[in-house]
Amino acid sequence: MTPTPTQPHPGLADSPFLRAACGEEPAHTPVWFMRQAGRSLPEYLALRQGVGMLESCMDPALTTEITLQPVRRYGVDAAIFFSDIVLPLKAVGVDLDIVAGVGPVVASPVRTLADVEAIPDLTPDHVPFITEAVHLLVAELGPTPLIGFAGAPFTVASYLVEGGPSKEHAATKAMMFGAPDVWDALMRKIAGIAAAYLRVQVEAGASAVQLFDSWAGALTPADYEASVMPYSASVLAAAGELEVPRIHFGVGTSNLLGLMGEAGADVVGVDWRTPLASALPLVGDRAVQGNLDPTLVFAPTEVMLDRARQVLEAGRAAKGHVFNLGHGVIPSTDPDQLARLTDFVQAWER
Repeated sequence: MTPTPTQPHPGLADSPFLRAACGEEPAHTPVWFMRQAGRSLPEYLALRQGVGMLESCMDPALTTEITLQPVRRYGVDAAIFFSDIVLPLKAVGVDLDIVAGVGPVVASPVRTLADVEAIPDLTPDHVPFITEAVHLLVAELGPTPLIGFAGAPFTVASYLVEGGPSKEHAATKAMMFGAPDVWDALMRKIAGIAAAYLRVQVEAGASAVQLFDSWAGALTPADYEASVMPYSASVLAAAGELEVPRIHFGVGTSNLLGLMGEAGADVVGVDWRTPLASALPLVGDRAVQGNLDPTLVFAPTEVMLDRARQVLEAGRAAKGHVFNLGHGVIPSTDPDQLARLTDFVQAWER
């Protein structure tokens, strides 16, 4: 029988991650790593051998084990739910796959209103495996919070319109500029799916959520504000009704940090390109997350830790600071370096 949490674990009230995300004083600066579930862990690679990405994400036992692996190995202050941003689309019936070495590939890219209307809205019945996995995880994690997540509308729209990953996002922007009615319908559709997906995770027991906008850095502030921000704001507003901290993260978004905060974030993720001290005036009265360059784990340990110290020092001035990399863990990362980094951050004297 799947465990069903009835009450949050009492230890969550003292969680350094949740306290920092809410702008309260934590016992230590919390640390977790984007893409910590999998990527570089040998135990993950062994478990995933011969198993497709989406297949892994739809197997509650496998999802649970992969999510727990970095918590066991590193003792990080939060678990991030193992999944993929396109999984909700797969769950509602979009014909897509995650191709090794390429990423998500959509069989029939979205081009028209009819294409948008053919995408069903997501309900909990589409993702029972998510509910089961979160229940299993919450039972195992105890006082360690679980972060649920979803892909932001722009990033997910880009995959649907381009048919796969894109550097230029030319077809996406062509729709945004040239077919605003189709763009609005598509963004509303994705926002609704993302909001429903986050609700499923939180109602099953997730303690926080993160909205990933991996490709938002391809936008100007004016285009982001007019054509993207309202839809991300609707997702974050829906998540706000669930009364959990909301993290909003994008890559290459130094020119968008203020707007991303205004979209409804409690915590603004800052990638490694922007010094944390420079980001603080932009995000307003909000906590920040980040932002060590992920490649610094390949540097000598003393160099990595010195740069981590600089990030921690800058974080002192924030309303709250959650230490993280400035993007995801690189697959060839040495897990022992991440262990040293975790220990250093948690032992650092605020």
